This record gives sequence, structure tokens and C-alpha cells, in this order.
Amino acid sequence: MKITMIAGSNQRSATSTRLAEYIEHLATQEGHQVTLIDLYQTPLPFYSPDNANAGHEALEKLKEAMLEAEGIVLATPEYHSGISGVLKNALDHLGQDHFNNKVVLSVSSAGGAVAVSSLTQMQTIVRNLHGINCPDWLSIGGDQRKSFQTGVTYQDIHPDVDKRVRRVVGSFLKLTKQLAVKLV
Repeated sequence: MKITMIAGSNQRSATSTRLAEYIEHLATQEGHQVTLIDLYQTPLPFYSPDNANAGHEALEKLKEAMLEAEGIVLATPEYHSGISGVLKNALDHLGQDHFNNKVVLSVSSAGGAVAVSSLTQMQTIVRNLHGINCPDWLSIGGDQRKSFQTGVTYQDIHPDVDKRVRRVVGSFLKLTKQLAVKLV
């Protein structure tokens, strides 16, 4: 399957991006084709409804990857009980044709214990874009974030965190596969 992931942080060492990279690793190990769009590495222009950004290379690659995707992962840090501005900007560039009937896994990293507000916001956006929210979501916070700091290898991820991430990613991939088969 083709999975497109958007890592929506504007920070080089974001734990949400490192978590997205780990999800990419897990999905690739299962034989899936994954496109990870890191908004820190490939920033997008500010959204404008007058289509002023037509032809922007990074934006066109994002749109193409989203159209080809059978499943989508959105990852964000939680800032002030919300998703990052760069992720919201990226989502504003997209429409229902990018999300319609595709399973979307929402992922967040928070300085506190959990990141429920940003996950809820992502699920609302996905619903309005006619995507299908994965029943599971993934939030890391507090000490759990240490597993995804720079320099930590995948083998050093805390076993409880690793088990949860693997379970949620497995559930997402299973649902995506089931839905992709029914749509063919």
C-alpha cells in the first residue's frame, strides 16, 4: 500500500517528527511504500485561496503524494492545545479529493502527559475533508517523548511505548488495507 505521512513541525529535533519516522520505519518493514513529507525540511508557502502558489514544487509534491496515498498519517506537536501552524497551513492547501475515503492516523507529541486537543482537532479536520479517522490515535507526552529524542535508536525506545506504537500502527495498516480492498 501507499502511505503518505506529513510531519507537521517547524523544529529540527521535534519528537513528533521522530515518532513519524519510526512509524515510517515500521510501515516500510511491513512492505508498504511510504512517503514522508517533513514540513521542517520542505516548508510550504502560506495558503492563499486565490491559488497564488500554483506550481510551487514542494506543494505540488505534497498534493501528488496525497492523491496517490491509500492511507495517511498526520503528525504534529501540540502547541497551546492545538496542532502546529505549519501542519494547519499544509492541510489548508489540500481538499476532499486528497482525503476522501482514506484512513487517517492522527499522531501527536506534547510536553504534558497527552495531546488530546491536537488529536481532536486533526480528527475534526479529517472528517471535514471526508477522510476516515482511524479509531486509534497516538499521543506521546512527558517521559514518553524521551524515546524519540535525537540520538535515541529504535532499539532504545521504551518497551511499553514501542508496544503501543506498534499496536496502533498495526491497527491503522490493517484498516487501510481492508478499506483499500473494498474500494477496488
